[in-house]
Amino acid sequence: MRKAVAHKSGDFVAVAVADLSPGEEVEVRFLEGGERLRVKVREAVPLGHKLALRDIPEGAKVVEYGEPIGKATTFIPTGSHVHTHNLRSLRWDFGGKG
Repeated sequence: MRKAVAHKSGDFVAVAVADLSPGEEVEVRFLEGGERLRVKVREAVPLGHKLALRDIPEGAKVVEYGEPIGKATTFIPTGSHVHTHNLRSLRWDFGGKG
């Protein structure tokens, strides 16, 4: 069963299409095709939330759909839940600080 999908091969995150449990290994498929990636889940990731596909340094712009979608507010290890507790949206970033 497919449990996580990403949009483009350079994306930093995938979307959980089922609840993910700590310790499980999931195969991530990319909607554009190409290589698949296996990621060990570090913490629970609810359906519809994001899973980190790589280590993301604090302050780094997080890429999804091939575009930056937010900025990491803390270090996010591979396999972690990516959500509002560790990601600030760029949607409302109009060139201000942070």
